[in-house]
Amino acid sequence: MPTYSAELPRRAAARPFAVWKTGLLAAAGWLAFALYSSEAPNAIRDWPYTRELANLSLAIAALLALIALLPGPTARLAERLRLAGPWLIALPLLLGFWQLATAKLGLLPVPFFAPPQALLEVYAEDWPRLGESLLHSFWLLANGVLLGSACGFVAGVSIGWSQRIGYWLHPVLRILGPVPSTALLPICFFIFPSSWGASVFLIALATWFPVTVLTWSGVASVDRAYYDVARTLGASERFLIFRVAIPAALPHVFVGLFMGLGASFSVLVVAEMMGVKAGLGWYLQWAQGWAAYANMYAALLVMALLCSGLITALFLIRDRVLSWQKGAVKW
Repeated sequence: MPTYSAELPRRAAARPFAVWKTGLLAAAGWLAFALYSSEAPNAIRDWPYTRELANLSLAIAALLALIALLPGPTARLAERLRLAGPWLIALPLLLGFWQLATAKLGLLPVPFFAPPQALLEVYAEDWPRLGESLLHSFWLLANGVLLGSACGFVAGVSIGWSQRIGYWLHPVLRILGPVPSTALLPICFFIFPSSWGASVFLIALATWFPVTVLTWSGVASVDRAYYDVARTLGASERFLIFRVAIPAALPHVFVGLFMGLGASFSVLVVAEMMGVKAGLGWYLQWAQGWAAYANMYAALLVMALLCSGLITALFLIRDRVLSWQKGAVKW
């Protein structure tokens, strides 16, 4: 029976082969999509930016083939290529079916369904307005999420630590928590002097509830033995809160932040559609009003990338902040 040390060279030799096979398969898929996009006839009309889409696909195919054939200089990229290989193979196939159903055969009605090159046209020609909307949405989301996270963290720690504070905050949490933030839109637009301030409040409220509940749960679930040991060593009340309760509750806090970030996105879109005169939600409503469905799909893709990027950044922050708990907590 081979030992573990004997398996290491075999695994090391199998990894470059897996990278080579995955990279070349993905490169072949993107090359086939490029040729299909540029050479296959269109059913209705010639779409702009078809040649540009084919050139972009050719560039992706060349990059994937280069990473696969030169694993030494691109070792880090090769490892990521091996992990993301199935998706890199599936994406040109999905784009090919999308192209087939829209531009090539016209199975899906225009303008409700646009081919991939129509999105590329939006990014190339309408990027100033789309970029400005992205900045407005990011600034509005950042203000609301930061405000809601700070208030939720303070409220959660207070409820989990003090029964007296919990007595007064529990009813507020039970009343406001289950109510969707979007249901309070008319009241907030009446109370706040500007639609931007009302939107920040609604996003903060959507973030506040999960952060409060998870922080409260984390503080309340800390093992009492930690407090007993700290008190034996002469720890003060302040030390118990900031050096024992809060660090032990941080995994729960980050779960609440993830949940609050997801909830805040839905409130962001609704708030921008209803009152704020800028942002991705406003852009979606504008595109729908002018029947510019390609612009709408392009904005939805940008919104998905923004949400994914923020969640990835939050994961990196969590890994850095909780690096000292890796041996004790399963993530």
